[in-house]
Parts: sequence; C-alpha cells; structure tokens
Amino acid sequence: MFNAILVEKGDAGPVGKVVALDDDKLPEGDVTVRVDYSTLNYKDGLAITGKMPVVRKYPMVPGIDFAGTVEASTNPKWKAGDKVILNGWGVGEGHWGGLAQRARVKGEWLTALPKGITGRQAMAVGTAGYTAMLCVIALENHGVKPASGSILVTGANGGVGSFAISFLSQLGYTVIASTGRVNEAEYLKSLGASEIIDRAELSAPGKPMGKERWAGAVDTVGSHTLANVCAQTKYGGTVAACGLAQGMDFPGSVAPFILRGVTLAGVDSVMAPAAVREAAWHRLAPLVNDKTLGAIAHDIGLAEALALAPDLIAGKVRGRVVVDVNR
Repeated sequence: MFNAILVEKGDAGPVGKVVALDDDKLPEGDVTVRVDYSTLNYKDGLAITGKMPVVRKYPMVPGIDFAGTVEASTNPKWKAGDKVILNGWGVGEGHWGGLAQRARVKGEWLTALPKGITGRQAMAVGTAGYTAMLCVIALENHGVKPASGSILVTGANGGVGSFAISFLSQLGYTVIASTGRVNEAEYLKSLGASEIIDRAELSAPGKPMGKERWAGAVDTVGSHTLANVCAQTKYGGTVAACGLAQGMDFPGSVAPFILRGVTLAGVDSVMAPAAVREAAWHRLAPLVNDKTLGAIAHDIGLAEALALAPDLIAGKVRGRVVVDVNR
C-alpha cells in the first residue's frame, strides 16, 4: 500500500484527495520508484483544481516531477538502489505522477540524481529550476553573454523566475526582475536581481517596437508580456520563452525579429531528450546551495498540497513548494 493524491472527475469538476492504494494499481512501466519528494508546480495546481484541462485521463495522480530510489527495474539502465529524478514526460497528466509514495514509469524517463545534491535539493530545484537552466543554456547558445547587457526575467516570484534569477546572477549576468508583487523586491534582490520592475509595464497591449532595454530575457508569462519583451529586446538579443501564465496567445509583431534580429527561442522541458536533461542538471548542480534553496523553497506534506493548489494558481505562492510525500 502507498499514499497518493488521486484526482477523480466529479460532476462539478475534478476532485482530489489523499488515498491509500494497492501497489497493483500502479500503471505500466519498467521501473518502480520509492518516491521521497515531489513538488507542487503550476501544472499540478491546474490538475488538482481543474482550472485548465491538463489531465488527459482519470483517475490521475498529479505531480510532474519526483526524486526517489529505484525499488525494482527490468530496464537495463537502472537497478535497485539507484537514486533518480524525473521531470515531465507527461507524468501527472497522462501517466500517474510524483505526488505519491510510489511511482512506476518508463526507465527512459528517468535521470540519475546529480552528484553533490540530495533528493530534497533536487526537488527544491525541480522542473522549475531545470526549466530555468534550459532557458539559460538557450540564451548562451544564441550568443548572449554577461557582457551583452541585462537579462530580463518575467514572473520573477515564481519557481522558474526565482531560479532563473539565481542562476543568471551566479553566472555573472545583470538581472532585471519583472513581478506583480513589487513588495517582494528584497527577496528578488537576495536572489541576485539588480533591478525590479512592475509587470504592469509589460502586461498591457504595446507598440510593435520599443526602446531597446535588455540583451535577453527568460519569459514565463506569454501573451502581451512576451510581445512587449520582444519589442524591447536589444539588437541581436534572444528571448527564451517557457511559460504562459498570462496566456498562450502572442499578440506581437514580426518587427523585432526582422528589424533587430531578435531571436525567440522556445524552451520545452517536458519532452526534452535525455542528453539535454542531463546537460541541464550537470550545469545547475554546482549552482545549488542551501542558502538559495532556503530562500526559494519550503516544504509541505502530501495533504497540504491539495489546499495550497488554488493559491498557487492565483499567483499567491512565492518560489518553490517541495512536497514530502511521507509527511
């Protein structure tokens, strides 16, 4: 038996609760993992609250990532006792996820826990930090360097935004943080942001081209914000887009791309190949420390995730939420 958050479709919409399940209820897969920690992400909040139809079949155990220990494996890459992490691959949407004490998945979805960090630290980073590093790598791959100029991070108080600020500042970049909670300025500056701007500067419909303000950006918001970010990116700059908190539309213009040579780089963390994932985790591991994680992440128990999900969707949760599935 194992405890899990199980979301079922009720007459009034999805209903989530903590239940005890038999091991034989686990889905198909060639690796069974004893989960130690998972997280509560925006997509998990959507799955639990039903605010957006991210769940593709019911009942579903949400949780798009987890860290744990292999208990059994018929996959040649993994053996009992291996420490592993998982991010994405549709887990928590179409395949039971990490908000449970046990998971069964395809071995090809797993990544070895990087040396030097614990499972709890890996989940404090989680999909958010891993995605943030993919964005950093995208900027680097398009030639954006610390000397190129400031980097904007939108949705700065969220998980991806918080880690993007931390990673970029540790790598020598000057970071501008955009947030709807300017009262959190000290928190953002503690992560490495040198300037804070109100998201209202970017969230309304804007001009096709604006004043050149930043050499690159990590955008977690989409919609008008992304359009305005691109419109104010310097010549030859790059915007790494990875989120849609404001919306999935892009009401922008081709002007920044054909007149300033701006690059819009899409960043996908869900289906990224194993080599890409391993490279991102290898890059971020040395940048992880308890001081930063202490500021960004806090722990809750499995049942608490249900109550916190609506606040997460409403943008009331700062940083990262680590879920101790055994608590």
